[in-house]
Amino acid sequence: MRGGRYPFRWLVAALALVVALPVLWIEPAVFFAGWLVAWWYCLGLVLGALVDVWLHRLTGGRWGIAMQPVALLAARRLPWLLLLFLPLAAGLGLLYPWAARPDGAWARELSRPGFVLVWLSPGFFWLRMLVYAAVWWLLCRPATLARKGASAAALIAYTLVGTLATVDLLESLVPGWFSTAFGLVVLSGQALGGTALVVLCLVRWAPARVPDADGHPPVWRDFGNLLLMWLMTWAYLAFMEFLIIWAENLPHEIAWYVPRLQTGWQPVAVALVVLQLAVPLLLLLWRAVKERPARLAGVAALLLGSQLLNTAWLVIPSVAPHSLLAWWAVPALALAFGLALFGGLPQALRSADFARADIEVRHAGP
Repeated sequence: MRGGRYPFRWLVAALALVVALPVLWIEPAVFFAGWLVAWWYCLGLVLGALVDVWLHRLTGGRWGIAMQPVALLAARRLPWLLLLFLPLAAGLGLLYPWAARPDGAWARELSRPGFVLVWLSPGFFWLRMLVYAAVWWLLCRPATLARKGASAAALIAYTLVGTLATVDLLESLVPGWFSTAFGLVVLSGQALGGTALVVLCLVRWAPARVPDADGHPPVWRDFGNLLLMWLMTWAYLAFMEFLIIWAENLPHEIAWYVPRLQTGWQPVAVALVVLQLAVPLLLLLWRAVKERPARLAGVAALLLGSQLLNTAWLVIPSVAPHSLLAWWAVPALALAFGLALFGGLPQALRSADFARADIEVRHAGP
């Protein structure tokens, strides 16, 4: 993150942040909700890319040879990403009803048990955030990525910590609502976005790093199949969660869907079905798409954009479902975060940083 090497991206990132700042004055809750969207989206790209690394360390295959160093280069941004969570402390009471009413009145109104009141207390919340940050930082260390045994433990830790973080940061925006499948839905979306980021980087800036076929099926087909697998996993989990809640139609369970399906967010639901399911699913069924890098990059770019929309769908309606300023704050903050954190990846992929990252992954541990 050496700012002197990439002045233009830092300038654009700063301008994007300046564009978003008026929302902080007009509607602070929407600004902090947009900050949470951008932060969670970028965190998901980093951790989602590492999921593929851990899987490859356990299963092997030619497809992971080029993906591993790209994911490690992205993982180097994690310390900066964790620091970018701190500004949310100023808007905690605007985002979370339990933080705005620490006396616990919200829990009594919703007839929630005492355990929930203790769990969703500001002090305990920040203690858990420190634990999550420490675990995520350990998971991104080269030694963790290099050891097969550590990869199995990393997948377990990622699932457990990621599920708890999803409950704390996304689900508790509506403290009366809960879903046992919600964490897996969100984590599968992260894996989809992270895979799309790595594939797009390889196609655009490091195609020579992808192994030749050597008589085997093209590795690009493996990348396409990996995207298809995560896409189908996310779609299945999200649909089954919706189907079960819709069939039961219980007030405390539909509380999350009401602001999404009875406000102006219905078109977003349709857009997600089309852009993050129907279109990429149909495209990834064709070898002519999966085996041609340029076409595969187009699908990956589409999935990156749809995953940002999906992240906004997870956050904004729970905070301000009727606000139009979200469509101002979210793109601007996402652009600022994306350029600041990942804008240096193209240069790193073209330089010796890529080779050094590959060595770190292969030799950082016994």
